Amino acid sequence: MIGELTKPLHSLNWDDTPAVEAATSKVLTTLADDGDLLRRLVHHVLQDEHLSRLSEHYDILDKVVLHDDPAGWRLRLHVFLPGYYDRPHNHRWTYSSQILRGSYQHTLYGLDDVLNEGMNVAALQPYMVRTEQASDSYTLHHRMIHAAVAEPHTVTLIVRGPALKDRFLVSDRETGRAWWQYGAAKESQDEAERKRMSLTQINQVISDLAARDII
Repeated sequence: MIGELTKPLHSLNWDDTPAVEAATSKVLTTLADDGDLLRRLVHHVLQDEHLSRLSEHYDILDKVVLHDDPAGWRLRLHVFLPGYYDRPHNHRWTYSSQILRGSYQHTLYGLDDVLNEGMNVAALQPYMVRTEQASDSYTLHHRMIHAAVAEPHTVTLIVRGPALKDRFLVSDRETGRAWWQYGAAKESQDEAERKRMSLTQINQVISDLAARDII
């Protein structure tokens, strides 16, 4: 459904933030403006066992994978549930995001040179705090430390690049703790199953998106 639209992403240097922004912005804008195409992509997840098994449900976030490309990047739809907040962290990949509905406070803390398990988490300095709102978009390099606090039922589209490292570090400013997290390749089967979305949960997300006129 999106093969021609996403062709420029196949040979992309995901370490080149301006190039990622230029290539992904057209994809995200097209999908945000084309409700019929987005609706077909979301409904297709129910018929695609691979995509449904990649989709994840957490207490405060749903991640629906709309496309898993052989080139290593993915297209995802995120629904932020009540109570959603991030701890400062970096990522294993560079990604681009477009907000379809709602908003979140987005805090940037600088590059991840300072990240380690013994770091002084309380000393992390916010360098930019802004509100991302519906129709806003941005690209974030995988070395940037950031966090978000979302309005309930905020919905975003994400183009997530290929993983460029094996792990990322999460920090908690309240407890002062920091710890490494790893990708799915290092998860146990039990861990993967606990967060995997059921078809019932995917159907509920689709119903909620339709009720809010997003698809």
